[in-house]
This record gives sequence, C-alpha cells and structure tokens, in this order.
Amino acid sequence: MLLALILALAALPAPAHADATLAPTGDNTILYDSQRNACAPIDVPDINPRAYRDASGRVVMFAMHFQNRPLRGPDLTHLKLDCKIALASALDPNPAHYDDRRYIAATWTTNGRDVAALVHEEYHADTHKTCSVTDSLGCWFNTVLAFHSADGGASFTPSMPLVVASAPFRQDVEQGRHRGFFNPSNMFADGHYVYAFISTTGWAGQSPGNCLFRSTDPLDAGAWRAWDGKSFSVRFENPYLSRTKPSACQTIEPFLFPVAAVVRDIRHKLWIAVFQSAVTATTPVEGFYYATARDLTHWSAPRLLMAGRTAYSDLCKVGSSIINYPSILDPTSPSRNFDTIAGRPLLFFDIIAVEGCQTGRRLLVYRPLKLDVDEARR
Repeated sequence: MLLALILALAALPAPAHADATLAPTGDNTILYDSQRNACAPIDVPDINPRAYRDASGRVVMFAMHFQNRPLRGPDLTHLKLDCKIALASALDPNPAHYDDRRYIAATWTTNGRDVAALVHEEYHADTHKTCSVTDSLGCWFNTVLAFHSADGGASFTPSMPLVVASAPFRQDVEQGRHRGFFNPSNMFADGHYVYAFISTTGWAGQSPGNCLFRSTDPLDAGAWRAWDGKSFSVRFENPYLSRTKPSACQTIEPFLFPVAAVVRDIRHKLWIAVFQSAVTATTPVEGFYYATARDLTHWSAPRLLMAGRTAYSDLCKVGSSIINYPSILDPTSPSRNFDTIAGRPLLFFDIIAVEGCQTGRRLLVYRPLKLDVDEARR
C-alpha cells in the first residue's frame, strides 16, 4: 500500500503525560522474507499485521499486498504464507465497484470461523485514465469497506452495506490531492463494543486526522458509527448510491498519521496505540511512536518507540532501508483477536530495502517489547 499518506499537520496541545514506558528489547527475528517465502512476486508485506486464532486454535495473519494471501501457523512466531488468495483485487476501472486495490486491513472473529474484515480500498484514477492531474497522489481516492468470511478467513465476500467510511463525493471530485478514509487500525474490544481508528485527509467541514469508529457487531456492516465528539452517531454512505452529506466525525489527538494498532494491557488496564510518523511539532524524530490512554478519546502525548526513516521520507535520501507498518501483538494474549497484551508483547514491522530510490526486498520482522507502568499514576 502506498505510504505517501500525509495528513494536514498542526501543532496540538500536549495531553497529560504518559504513565507508561514502552521500549524494544533484543534483536529482530525474521518472520517472512519476500525473496524466500513468496508464492508470487506481489507477495510483499505491505500493511500492518493483523492476526486471530481460527476455530482450530491456529493463527491466521494478514500482512501482505492487495492480492491478499494469509500467513498461517501454530502461533504468531511460526507462520508460513498460504498460496491461496483469500481476497483478490481486480484492478477494476469502475470506481463504483470498489475493486481496484483491496487490502485486508483489520479482522475480528468471536469463533474463529466467522470473520469480519475492514478493507482499505485504493482507487488510482491515473492507472485507469480517469484523472485530471498528472500527480499520482492527486488521483488517489480511498474508501474503507466491510467484508466477511464464513470459512475462517480462507475466502472473503463483500458485506452489505459495503461502505463503512467514505468521503461524501465520488472519485473525480477534488482531484489533485489524495481523498477519503484510509488505513484502519486493528479492531479492538471494550465491553460490548468493538472499535477501530480510521484516518481521513478530510474535506470542507471534516478535519483531517483519525476518527474512532464503534460497532456492536463487526459482522453487521451497517452497525459502524463514528464518534462526533459527544456520541457515536456518524454514518458514512456510499457516494455512488447516496448524495447524503454526513456529519463530521471528531478527530482524536494526538494522532496526525494513521493509527497502526491499539492494544489493551490487561494487567494495568491501559490502552496503548502505536503509529508511524514523519517529523512534526509533536514527533521531532521520524519513526514509530506510541501513546497511552485510560479511555479511548483522551490520549497521552506521543512518545518515541523506535527511530528510523520511513516511507514518509524521500526514498532517494534514506540510505539502504526504511521501516514501516508497525503493529503490537502478544502470543500470550488470551484474546482470540490479539487485541490485548499480557506478558510478552512483540513489535511487528517491515524492513524494506531501498536502492536507486526504489523499494526492493521486504522483511516482516518482530522484536520483544518491554512495558513499564508507573503504578502510582494509575
């Protein structure tokens, strides 16, 4: 997935200080190597890793490109690519079909058999000769869709309604900038609800940033609603079927860039979000950051997790590699969906080789994380 998603940046007031320290320890371990483990040349890690345990207890992970093949195995650290495509992308030139480039970006299951998915769908008008500008970024229109599986994630089909989050206009409107909703976080539960952050570049009346969505049941595609600052009331429609203009969703500070993953530390009842950032007023070093919270709408200021050049940089100036697509997953999590951490959190991310201003070989790696919480601040 193209990582040139740059949201409008603004200096934000700093929330309360984080009461936890998260840091990498140990070395990187390679889970997947695009040169050694691929079924086809397109099988490169290209999205934040998402995982769940299927009905048999085996782990299923989605982390690849837009011809979505899962990784499968007995646990998070022993996975192999399944060559069967679970969700294909047709590169369809008709934007109303929502089948250009589709990425399984988030999953949720309560039984390991019936799996809901949020799909990041990119429509690239320049590749279909339907764009009025020459800049490829300005031809990009993005939507978040709902899909589901009844066979444990072996195959996915569109849900109804299909659209979860969309700009209230069609792809030919406001060309010249990337538009829409992008990059869902993982899905994560709190009480009777399941949540996900979804980023937007905004439009007139809608601020850019990350909106918090909530559902009573992710398998019910029509149940998703976004936070408006007071309640979860905002519903986004398919602009090819409706001209309804939605209310604005409230963006959540301090997240200027897409929220990569959210987990709950069950020992300390603390939310932890990880995200990737360019250099900004609140993130002075490029790399991976985290924020913490006691509730999902009030987060700490960002703290650096791992410094490194990312795809937000000029690839001609980054050196031999970049880091991308962080996620936190704990193999000891009691959750089927790995949305909690217990005693062994791992940071999963990609290391992408760069040569001649182009990306090449990609490694999906993981390394241990250490979490220290100030009990006096609880």
